Amino acid sequence: MSVLSRSTRSLGLLSRVATYSRTSFQEPQTVGVATTWSQWEGCGQHRRHLATEQGGSSYRQPAPSNSMYGGRHTVTLIPGDGIGPELAACVKEVFRVANCPVHFEEINVSGLISDTAAIDDAVKSIRRNGVGLKGILKTKLDDVDHHSLNVTLRVGLKLFANVVLCKSVPGINTRHKEVDIVVIRENTEGEYSGLEHESVPGVVEGLKIITSEKSRGIAKYAFDYATRHGRKKVTAIHKANIMKLSDGLFLRECTSVAEGYPSIEFNSMIIDNCCMQLVSRPQQFDVMVMPNLYGNIVGNIGAGLVGGAGICPGRNVGREYVVFEQGARHVGLDLAFQNVANPTAMLLSSVQMLRHLGNQSHADRIESAIYKTVSQPKNHTRDLGGTASTSAYLSSLLSYLKND
Repeated sequence: MSVLSRSTRSLGLLSRVATYSRTSFQEPQTVGVATTWSQWEGCGQHRRHLATEQGGSSYRQPAPSNSMYGGRHTVTLIPGDGIGPELAACVKEVFRVANCPVHFEEINVSGLISDTAAIDDAVKSIRRNGVGLKGILKTKLDDVDHHSLNVTLRVGLKLFANVVLCKSVPGINTRHKEVDIVVIRENTEGEYSGLEHESVPGVVEGLKIITSEKSRGIAKYAFDYATRHGRKKVTAIHKANIMKLSDGLFLRECTSVAEGYPSIEFNSMIIDNCCMQLVSRPQQFDVMVMPNLYGNIVGNIGAGLVGGAGICPGRNVGREYVVFEQGARHVGLDLAFQNVANPTAMLLSSVQMLRHLGNQSHADRIESAIYKTVSQPKNHTRDLGGTASTSAYLSSLLSYLKND
């Protein structure tokens, strides 16, 4: 390949970077440093509002869906691939028995087929409803032209924060006890920016995008989360000793934001040391904030500490929309339609969704039934070392609901 050809391809990549910068680096907007949370009502629904006390611009949590008919919220449901449809069926049955005021608008999307129309429909549905509940979509490894639909959804809806709750559950036997970690991950840039190409055969170039705006935004989200949930410490995870410009920028923004939250302890840790510390002394962590790729890794380690991918709930948060899903993103193609999937994480994610919608009593009932079910070894599915089927787990949970 000639020097001119290589230069042309590099210019094309730089042009994509410039376009990405103009179109993508707009969210989240800056958040006021000193904040208080209060609840207010509008359109018959509970909404959260973050009021700025000292300077800066105001920040509003995504309000519950305005899509409400006959006293029922309309929520977009994307079952996903692998075990996703079975988990979605469990959620629908639990909501039916608990008489939850939720109507699901189901959109079938699959990463196993090349169909952008379905993901476009899903994005439109979530924009219309404001809230989504989603299974995991498969991303093909052997097709360079196939982009992750999970990333497409997050970027399209500007869901800048991924939040994974990794908490020990009574009744599940794990090496470490009393783990209670919140992993907060920047969701839209970093190594997942999708800017890579093969400059010459055998040489691939990929760009890691870190911006001051988004680093500051995710740091403020993490400190705001810690403040309103009574958390004591925020740890920034990075590799600034090697990636001095990109991760250095992220760390500087986190450090700067921390100065506005004197009541929250702040420290930082290099990603490789973080992984070692997680598997040896996880109790030292409280809220953790990090760029995209590190969050994917740390979130899965955290899930492994408390029982696996079937335990941890998660959510993707933007300024306008929220999409709830399993915290550890495993498709489970090898387990699909065998009646062995663990529905705990998906059910706990749906509980978080109910709380977001203001349905606290329904959320409390279902959450209580989930923990009663999981506390019994006879209800443990294969991933927890048991032999219970998905249907047996569900039957036990429903009996707790009916007898509540």
